[in-house]
Amino acid sequence: MPTSTPPRRDASPPRPIADVARELGLADAEWVPYGRYAAKVLLPAIEARRSRPDGRLVVVSSITPTPAGDGKTTMAIGLAQALCRTGARAVVALREPSIGPTLGLKGGGTGGGSSQVLPGDDINLHFTGDLHAITSAHNLLAAALDSHLHHGNALGIDPRRVLWKRALDVNDRALRHIVLGLGGPADGVPREGGFLITAASEIMAVLCLAEGLADLRQRLARIIVALTHEGRPVAAEALGVAGAMAALLRHAIHPNLAQTLEGTPALIHGGPFGNIAHGCNSVVATRMALKLGEICLTEAGFGSDLGAEKFFDIKCRAAGLRPDAVLLVVSTRALKYHGGVPVKELAAENLDALGRGLDNLDAHVEGLRHFGVPLLVGLNRYPTDTGREHRVVIDHCAGLGVAAHVADIFEQGGEGGQELARGLLTLLASEPSRFAPLYPLDQPVKAKLDAIARRVYGADGVVYPAHVERQIAEIEALGHGGLPVCVAKTPRSLSDDPTLLGRPRGFRITVNDVEVSAGAGFVVALTGDVQTMPGLPRHPNAEVVDVASDGSITGLS
Repeated sequence: MPTSTPPRRDASPPRPIADVARELGLADAEWVPYGRYAAKVLLPAIEARRSRPDGRLVVVSSITPTPAGDGKTTMAIGLAQALCRTGARAVVALREPSIGPTLGLKGGGTGGGSSQVLPGDDINLHFTGDLHAITSAHNLLAAALDSHLHHGNALGIDPRRVLWKRALDVNDRALRHIVLGLGGPADGVPREGGFLITAASEIMAVLCLAEGLADLRQRLARIIVALTHEGRPVAAEALGVAGAMAALLRHAIHPNLAQTLEGTPALIHGGPFGNIAHGCNSVVATRMALKLGEICLTEAGFGSDLGAEKFFDIKCRAAGLRPDAVLLVVSTRALKYHGGVPVKELAAENLDALGRGLDNLDAHVEGLRHFGVPLLVGLNRYPTDTGREHRVVIDHCAGLGVAAHVADIFEQGGEGGQELARGLLTLLASEPSRFAPLYPLDQPVKAKLDAIARRVYGADGVVYPAHVERQIAEIEALGHGGLPVCVAKTPRSLSDDPTLLGRPRGFRITVNDVEVSAGAGFVVALTGDVQTMPGLPRHPNAEVVDVASDGSITGLS
């Protein structure tokens, strides 16, 4: 099957995936090819290296994202390439792109310029089928639930308190709220329902937090799908399909191996959104990267207030991971946008706006310091940047006690990230991690939310409507109060209002809904106007995507 990716002009063709696997030290029996340039690395490869010391774990995050872009994925890929040029064995661990935003708003999610992962088009569209397997498992559970209602409802489920929606990996606002079961007695029990995007499915989170197939099966069984008329939770195991769901996911649980333009190994697995889920790639892919390389670079979705906080408080806590450093990605364009400059004017030097935008950088640095992880700033260079702008950012970071390095990884790939790579190696050698989560698990749910809002977002507190107070009390009464909290929030602001740029002050976060994801192992708090099923813009990216007669794809980059 033809595979096409928009490479840099002087890039070499992708290497056969067998070469990448063998250079990582994988035996032939430890991986299964998916075409010429991708493979599934089987989970026993982790167990076979259990006694091998882990590499160093570096999480890549960013300041508050803007329409101008910050290049977090591109920076993670480019830095991995740069580290390999220094002789360090680096492996980059990334999330799988969702078809929803790929064909909706932002196009592909495989990096850019000279810092991309290959095969880009395949990764952006279906790849090895992981997201389809998750969608199928999710909808099997939904179908089993409605079938149970139709065939007598022996469990006593209250149709008004069904919690499990259906899932689809396409942005479709018309499916957010639906009525199903219409047509008569043979067509099911009429009730309200809806869809969420696959990346927001609890099964996506379960896959990404599971330690293996057995753990995956147990987590699937714990998913709460509804409440009875008496208010008792009904779990997936009670519907009898948890085993079938695990069977649908038996291949998806294995991480995907790919490579960058420079042949650096890349493990791409799992894709929960950072604004409505926990925003990190799978635990098994991260563990595999730590066993196969000296340095694992992994990104956390959106800004550090979302992805990095959840990486530390949810993923690291659940998996017992101890991060060694965090790279905060910054661009002068994003800083100027936070300083009040419209997108169309960001190419022009504006030191005043840049200075105002640094307030956003300060907030992220302060929030990250609560976790005790050594911090480095990567300044992603754009062609319109000026030396004076770079100097302002570097000097400002120095005043914060944080080293900042310019990286031209879009144009130059690993060669353009050499200074940043050396800075990271220096940080890893000189500053030990004192990592600790933000809050203890035995705190009440509201105390955890308050800690996140005040110490990470800079809020003055949290507002809880009466129905949310009842939801939290019910969750704690059911024994789930000891779980970490996953906040669903706009990525466009430190607040829950996407129009508040820079560093908002004097605000409170409003929680509009609270749910328990018992299988994933966290409580979800939805704030502001965040949606678990996005909609398409007026002119989605799908309008420019096309395929030629030879199978090559255009419009994804």
